[in-house]
Amino acid sequence: MKHAVISCLHANLAAVKAVLNDIDQNGISDITCLGDLVGYGPQPNEVVDLVRERAIASCQGCWDEDIIEGLNACECSYPSQLAEKRGHLAHEWTAEQLTDVNKDFLASLPTSIRRDRILFVHGSPNSQHEYLLPDMNAFAALERVDKAGADTLFCGHTHQPYVRELRNGSIRVRLQNTSNNNAEEKEINFPMRKIVNAGSVGEPRHGSTNATYVIHDDVTGEVEIKEVAYDIRQTCQAIIDAGLPPIFAWRLSHGFEFAEQAEDASHVCER
Repeated sequence: MKHAVISCLHANLAAVKAVLNDIDQNGISDITCLGDLVGYGPQPNEVVDLVRERAIASCQGCWDEDIIEGLNACECSYPSQLAEKRGHLAHEWTAEQLTDVNKDFLASLPTSIRRDRILFVHGSPNSQHEYLLPDMNAFAALERVDKAGADTLFCGHTHQPYVRELRNGSIRVRLQNTSNNNAEEKEINFPMRKIVNAGSVGEPRHGSTNATYVIHDDVTGEVEIKEVAYDIRQTCQAIIDAGLPPIFAWRLSHGFEFAEQAEDASHVCER
């Protein structure tokens, strides 16, 4: 009756294992992943192997797409040229590390998964790269869900978990007839819709270092956001050992969205 939704694993094996262990302890066997299995983190093959081994149904995330299609596929923006340079380095390193088998797996992932009136995507129904932020205009958010033919939309990409209910209501539209210059008013009614963001397992950016995922009750529709602690230092050290930018470890150890600090390894894992 319940299933777990995970997203944005980002090649962080310690976090993925901790979350899957928490899901198992809750007695949940039905898991859906919203993509970004790789990117930034130091264990891309290990994470993809684990998802394949557990036969977890997965969408294709923007990082998964970009590894297959190349950097030109990415529509993501960076806060600075330095951050963009780091992102490109991580892309190149990940592409070199991944086995052909795992690249084929990422290429095979669908952009969405549908279960009745529930839709699972990485970014939005429009694109793996679109951010559905919690403060997005209500009408635009409602349009994304309703146009997709869903009652509940599960997404990730922002790394910030939230549940947003778009309440029942109506919108009055005034249509101008240019032929006779008369105006006509129409009322469009919308039922309640819901957007659920699962946050991030492998690179939380919600102000906490804990990995996040959600549990959804298929009968009641209730959603629980879960936070799981894991051995962050283990992943931080693996980032350094892999030769990835040390600032990735610094950002991970603080739960920050951006990492515009000096390229100084002394920042790593300070608490």
